Amino acid sequence: MRAYLRVGLIVTTALGFGGMAVGQSSSPFSGLFGGGSKTEGPVDLDFRIAGDDDALERVIRNTSLISGALQEGRTTGQDVLAAARADYARILGALYDQGHYSAQIYITLDGVEAAGIAPLDAPEIVRSVVVTVQPGPTFRFSRAAIAPVAPASEIPDEYAQGETAGTGTIKAAALAGVDGWRNYGHAKADVAGQQITADHPSETVDSQIALAPGPTVTFGRLNISGYERMDPRRLRKIAGFPEGERFDPEELETVRKRLRRAGVFSAVTLDEAADLGPGNTMDVDLTVVEQKPRRIGAGFEISSTDGAQVSAYWMHRNLLGGAERLRIDGTVSDIESDISGRDERLTVRIDRPATVTPDTTAYIETRIAREREEDYDSDSASAALGFNHIFSDELTADLAIQYFYARVRDNGDTTRFKALAFPMDVIWDRRDEATDAKRGFYLSGEATPFKGFDETGSGARLLGEGRSYYSFGEEDRFTLAGRARFGTILGSEIQETPREYLFYSGGGGTVRGQAYQSLGVYEIAGDDGPIKTGGMSVANASAEIRFQVRERIGLVVFADYGRVWAEDAWSGSSRWHAGAGAGVRYATPIGPLRFDIGAPVGDGDTDDGVQLYLGLGQAF
Repeated sequence: MRAYLRVGLIVTTALGFGGMAVGQSSSPFSGLFGGGSKTEGPVDLDFRIAGDDDALERVIRNTSLISGALQEGRTTGQDVLAAARADYARILGALYDQGHYSAQIYITLDGVEAAGIAPLDAPEIVRSVVVTVQPGPTFRFSRAAIAPVAPASEIPDEYAQGETAGTGTIKAAALAGVDGWRNYGHAKADVAGQQITADHPSETVDSQIALAPGPTVTFGRLNISGYERMDPRRLRKIAGFPEGERFDPEELETVRKRLRRAGVFSAVTLDEAADLGPGNTMDVDLTVVEQKPRRIGAGFEISSTDGAQVSAYWMHRNLLGGAERLRIDGTVSDIESDISGRDERLTVRIDRPATVTPDTTAYIETRIAREREEDYDSDSASAALGFNHIFSDELTADLAIQYFYARVRDNGDTTRFKALAFPMDVIWDRRDEATDAKRGFYLSGEATPFKGFDETGSGARLLGEGRSYYSFGEEDRFTLAGRARFGTILGSEIQETPREYLFYSGGGGTVRGQAYQSLGVYEIAGDDGPIKTGGMSVANASAEIRFQVRERIGLVVFADYGRVWAEDAWSGSSRWHAGAGAGVRYATPIGPLRFDIGAPVGDGDTDDGVQLYLGLGQAF
């Protein structure tokens, strides 16, 4: 998206004198200032701001090229002089942004005014730099006018009579006015002119901005370049370019997101044509750069009782030239586990974006799994055809049809489960960051109606989860995080329900401090008495307090709770357990490295000692 904006500042002096005054080595204001703050190093840098305005000093210090040069170790006389000579204009611009139009600025190098030193006469060594600023009064708007303004334009509240008349505010108002017209379909809106007058005796600014909306524009053609292996017809379908519709910059951003989401391109550039075509249409030029088509990855997680988990995947981003993604995932878990045998899973999935709509991805997924749990052994396979639709950046939905088969052996008996299922889920994700959220919430809801065959029952599996985050303190150093999870199975008896659908509790994803899937129910009769399975209903709750100790190091204290019921709708006999502990987080570019120590608490009967967890990303 391009914003067409040209904003300048014309200061007309009315009955007074303003601007920048450059003094000599002895400042007439030297008696007005106290000591300023200094930087360590071979060159002392001292900022002296009249009025002891700490906020203004921070602005000037951050603007100063001298400050930046010294921080980078550029301390030769030539470096310091060049930075000082440039700082007059930079500091004056910063003061204009803050509404100070009668500033006086002095910069001395070892007592000599920098403006009076010729560039070729730079001293070899500079020991002391003093930046003295008298900002003068803060000017306010006597008039802040902008017209014509498009409906729903978001002109800054600060651009109003009586408010501080900073040049930054004036520029922001002009840009907001142009954006308002562009959002209203006027792609070539621009600033037609501005008149800005500073009256020094009254310490006011008269600001008038004229906007030129231009005609209402419709999208023309999408001109594509840069693709190599990608089929241009499929590329257009993925982009979903709204040709013939009224111009909207948000539509261009949506096109950009769709192309990035396809995973094929390392760069996507959209440029609006400089000139309008017949009927006020505007073409857009799309340039893409394709990524390498293949990618591999791996991950790990380790627990003191559950053992280690190793996962890896291989992916092809553009299998048939239409951004079809083939991904093969393999996972081996419970390696050297104290409570169960080794589990193995292999998943093959093909995704095809822009099926039915530009925001709908179709997929085919097959999975085979071998699980050797403490209470049962399972060999299963499934195949599914599904569709994932993205309503917005925050809201997605998934719908599929799946055939599921499993052979389960528990307590010497073998049960075969066969079911045709219709899994569907909705996710509303308002977190500020997925792997290390500090604010927002996450809601998910799953419903899986299933039709059983032979000895398998029919019913529906329901599961919902909510997460919430709140941060406070300096730089949001403290974060309160909470999670609640509820699930139940309706319509099917427990012995007829696929074991994969039943609910367990315990482990890193539910209750830390308790062994993985340690909490279930004993409802199905076996040769040697009731056998342990998952329950028909579950409830979990987790709470964390996160504290950022340093930039990369954080501490966490947590408490988790879980309860499992033998019948649907959270009824029948139930059992519960809880865990608590603490952990350390170390920030990495791909999310925090997590190390937690949890122990069982309360009267739950699944106590198995202290548990250790190591993973990537927050627990939730």
